[in-house]
Amino acid sequence: MSSTNLETFPNPRPGREFDIDIDCPEFTSMCPKTGLPDFGTIRISYVPDTACVELKSLKYYLLDFRNRGIFYESVTNQILDDLVAALAPVRMTVTGDFTPRGGIKTVITARYEKPRPS
Repeated sequence: MSSTNLETFPNPRPGREFDIDIDCPEFTSMCPKTGLPDFGTIRISYVPDTACVELKSLKYYLLDFRNRGIFYESVTNQILDDLVAALAPVRMTVTGDFTPRGGIKTVITARYEKPRPS
């Protein structure tokens, strides 16, 4: 998986902080232990710096996880890492809200904040 599949476009208001919230309610990946599908919602919230993510490329990027065996914790952090590499946002939060399996519901939240200049 690589952030090179993620396309960006210039932030239309680079001098203003604003939030972008994206919900992907049909996310699927595969359990690396059982090979069974995992279902959930990926929520992405970020404050862009110079670039914004192009949504069609994000959709196809997320579809690449469909047949990949990966734990919830890993997939949520991988999405954050790849988006940060592509966008270099001011700050970003990625939440993986997965449907219950075996009576247990799991929600993973990973965060990034750009270091402030000293």
